[in-house]
Order: sequence, then structure tokens, then C-alpha cells
Amino acid sequence: MNNVVSQNIIRFVLLILLQSIVLNAINFLGYINPYIYVLFIILFPIKNNRLLFIFLSFLLGLTIDLFIDSGGIHAAACVTIAYIRPVVLKFVFGMVYEHQTIKFSATEFGQRLTYFSVLIFVHHLILFSLEIFNSSKIILIFKKSLFSSIFTIILCLLITILFSRKKR
Repeated sequence: MNNVVSQNIIRFVLLILLQSIVLNAINFLGYINPYIYVLFIILFPIKNNRLLFIFLSFLLGLTIDLFIDSGGIHAAACVTIAYIRPVVLKFVFGMVYEHQTIKFSATEFGQRLTYFSVLIFVHHLILFSLEIFNSSKIILIFKKSLFSSIFTIILCLLITILFSRKKR
């Protein structure tokens, strides 16, 4: 258990540093921004305390908000995807989630892609909706959400593939 806790603490700190130092400076074509810090929420262990998980997600988003001075929009988006995560897990993985036996490194690529895509798109949609906060710019919100989601999904999948341990 101690190994899992230390691994998650290291993941938390590294993702915040990578996001705030490197990735916040990336802005392709005015509306493509990668937000890979959501990988902490996506890969957080299933069998942990739900209240602790939502609090850690809030802390993650709040830390990002403090680094880039965004007024709480990252915290709101992180708490939302942490809250809906069990529903998405049940939708994507079905009975494997019911029995609490999911190992992300052992899942099929299609399931992992679907799981990442749903959570990342919901995160980005909430994030950009709160950032722009103007219903007359709905096309811009969807454009930023879609393209940033695609870029973030690709980066998150590459990171999980590069840093996963094969146990086969």
C-alpha cells in the first residue's frame, strides 16, 4: 500500500510541475492547449476512498489554478470528472469495474481510449465553458474543447504507453 501512495504522490507533483512549467506555454493556433494533469484523476486507483479522491482532485485543480491564475475553473472541472468517474468506469469496463479488478495496463486499447476520451472531453468542455462563459460563443467552446481534447488524449495515451510496466 505504501508503494501505491508514494507512486500517486510522485505522479501528482510531476504532473503539476509538467503542466505549469512546460505545457501551459503551449498554445497551438489559439485554441489547442494540452492539459495532461487530468491523468492523475484518470489513473487514480479504483479501490480508494471516494471522498479522499474528490478532495485530491479539487486540490489538483486548485493547484493548477494557483499556478496559472485562472480563478477556480480547473478545480471545478477536476471535481466534476472525479465525481462522474465511477459512472464512466462502469459504462466503459462493465463487470470488470463491478468486481473492482481493473488494471489499466491490462485493459484493451479501445476501452482505454474510450475511458480517456470521455473524461478528458467532459473536463475540457467544462473548463472552456467556464473560461469563456458566453453562450453566444458556443462554437468556440466546442472547437477549443474538441481540439484540445484530441491533443490531450494523444499525449495521455503516449505517456501511459511509455511509462506502463508490462506484466505479461
